[in-house]
Amino acid sequence: MKILAILYKGGDAAKAEPRLLGTVENELGLRRYLESLGHDYVVSDSKEGPDSDFQKHIVDAEILITTPFHPGYLTADLFERAENLKLCVTAGVGSDHIDLNAAVKKSVQVLEVSGSNVVSVAEHVIMSILLLVRNFVPAHEMIERGDWEVSQIARNAFDLEGKVVGTIGAGRIGYRVLQRLVPFDCKELLYYDYAPLPEGGITLLWLIPLTPSLIHVAAAAKTVKARRVEDLKELVSQCDVITVNCPLHDGTRGLVNEELLSHFKKGAYLVNTARGAICDKDAVAAALRSGQLNGYAGDVWNVQPAPRDHVWRTTKNPLGGGNGMVPHYSGTTLDAQKRYADGVKSILDNYLTGKSQEPQNIIVGVGKYETKAYGQR
Repeated sequence: MKILAILYKGGDAAKAEPRLLGTVENELGLRRYLESLGHDYVVSDSKEGPDSDFQKHIVDAEILITTPFHPGYLTADLFERAENLKLCVTAGVGSDHIDLNAAVKKSVQVLEVSGSNVVSVAEHVIMSILLLVRNFVPAHEMIERGDWEVSQIARNAFDLEGKVVGTIGAGRIGYRVLQRLVPFDCKELLYYDYAPLPEGGITLLWLIPLTPSLIHVAAAAKTVKARRVEDLKELVSQCDVITVNCPLHDGTRGLVNEELLSHFKKGAYLVNTARGAICDKDAVAAALRSGQLNGYAGDVWNVQPAPRDHVWRTTKNPLGGGNGMVPHYSGTTLDAQKRYADGVKSILDNYLTGKSQEPQNIIVGVGKYETKAYGQR
């Protein structure tokens, strides 16, 4: 059996740090395991164009492993050529780089390691909010230049306490963002989601795969003191900070566009660690340049790797700050890489031995969706 993995190249860093499991060099730690079972394991970062390893090997691979951090885009056209393909595994969370409707049509299962990065991303969201609100990046750049003008930084630095913060999406990551915001004594925490958080009367037990603990959630909305707002324009108009924590699908692509940004409070901050294409690239850049947004931060881009001339790399607010963009790494800390590498191995072992998969990992089963996370209702 051929198993194809499209991962990102780690270079010298991956050679020096074996815990960088999600790289071409360290191969998710799977080679010895798969080859001991007699399987052909092909690992590459080459994913663009007809001559790429991705397109060469997809024609006879039975299993495809991809990652959100260096996505191999499996289109409907490629599905037509992938005659042996039976299983797609996302090493991480987020399978929007796969044409899920085509997977349903072709009866190809799509699984991801649900929960593997939720803590990692939630922490990155909090960090991004703070670095924007406190005007951290320009302050650090000032120190690097050898300058010292406190007033130039302090004139656009604020406290998070007393601010209204809202999340677009209150699932595994969005909820953990709300949890982590509680100690900051924000004026109010808001959320926009198709499903309300439990208010009381029931108890949820959320099992986070590959971690030893259960997260006990009873009356979840009251636990984080969050209020649901059912109209998105109404949500953003009330918020000083908005964070995007929803999956990318047809209903969320381009969701944060020029029209929605016009309803933001002037000078609000926007953080996106979900998917770059949820936000309109040029509309966000224009809003930041004009001051409609005081800051934009995140690690996800509408195309990855991001082109050198991508507008989000350099756009700043009128005071020369407000840019907190970084490469896509929030969900691929060394801790997260261990979780999603272990999760991929578990999914493969279940498939190869005929065992049932963990239900929370299944995005597309055989010929049907198994989740509502990608817009199916």
